[in-house]
Amino acid sequence: MAKNVREMLNDFVGGLGSLGETNGAMVDAFMGLLGAAYEPNALDLKTKELISVGIGCYNRCEYCIVYHSYKAFEAGATKEEILEAAMVAVAFGGGPSIAYSVTLLKDCIAEFENDFK
Repeated sequence: MAKNVREMLNDFVGGLGSLGETNGAMVDAFMGLLGAAYEPNALDLKTKELISVGIGCYNRCEYCIVYHSYKAFEAGATKEEILEAAMVAVAFGGGPSIAYSVTLLKDCIAEFENDFK
C-alpha cells in the first residue's frame, strides 16, 4: 500500500516547528548544522540532496527519503538522477535499500516530480 508521502513531508516539517517551540536551542543547533552541510561549496546543492536520498535509502529512514527526494527535485534533480542515487545505496545496503527504493522512493517520485516541471 502506498504511503501518503506529501502528508509525511508536512508532518516532518511541522514536527520540527512544534519541537522547536519547547526545544528551540537543540532544533536551532540541528538546523544550523544542516544549513552548513547543504551550503553549496565543492559540491552543489543538487549533488548533496542526491547523496541524502542515497543515505536515506541505505539507512531505511522513511522521513529522510521523503524529505530529501522532495528537496532533490527542488534543487533540479531528475527522476533518473534520484533513482541512480538510490541504486548506489542498494550496492551497499542490498535488499533493504532496494525495498525502500522500489516502494517509498517510487511513491515520492510519483507524488513530487510534477511539482517542479
